[in-house]
Amino acid sequence: MRKNWRRLLVKLSGESLCGEGSQGIDSEKTRFVAEQIASCVRLGKETAVVVGGGNLLRGKVFSKGSGFSRATSDYMGMLATIINGLALQDVLENMGFETRVMSAIHAHQVAEPFIRRRATRHLEKGRVVILVGGTGNPYFSTDMQAAIRATEVAAEVFLKATKVDGVYSADPKADPSARRFDSISYDEYLRLGLKVVDPEAVAMCREHGLPVLVFNYSDPDNLTEAASGREIGSVIA
Repeated sequence: MRKNWRRLLVKLSGESLCGEGSQGIDSEKTRFVAEQIASCVRLGKETAVVVGGGNLLRGKVFSKGSGFSRATSDYMGMLATIINGLALQDVLENMGFETRVMSAIHAHQVAEPFIRRRATRHLEKGRVVILVGGTGNPYFSTDMQAAIRATEVAAEVFLKATKVDGVYSADPKADPSARRFDSISYDEYLRLGLKVVDPEAVAMCREHGLPVLVFNYSDPDNLTEAASGREIGSVIA
């Protein structure tokens, strides 16, 4: 189920902005990611981006043993995604691309509120729409946000940019015998209890028939290859 998709929802981890095993925001890593997004725009793709906040603070992890409630920790994580979104916007605009940051949490000085019809209009005009603030509610992952927003803006695919080159039967770092799937059904993915994409997000994509393509973002050509329907990564459909 690979196509030359026109409207994309790209899910980036916060870690993609800082590199493996580090924290914060690295300007070179952020530009590397921005270049990949720019390549999609140059191909005429309507591109929305959801960016995580794990390079600054991951709510679910932070709440464990910290004394902070899960809800408070999740809100802190949502604010981290706004910081990342602004960094990505700045780099893209310095490269000459028009962008809009749209947030589920009110942050009027730095971002527009997320309004579905406005986001769709920005995409139609060729602007990169950077979606931040999670869903605006605690207890939901940014993968879930990506699935919801992809459905709302009628994206044709959910592109999950991650550190592995697809969906495996087990963690390939822990199990060398893990098998990579070129494609896997929603039901099989959920039955096997796989985690590279949040299972709740996959269940929502199943409900709406939205394909999920998992690929490694470390190669500068991989995002455009994935968006153009070439054989890269793994499709959940």
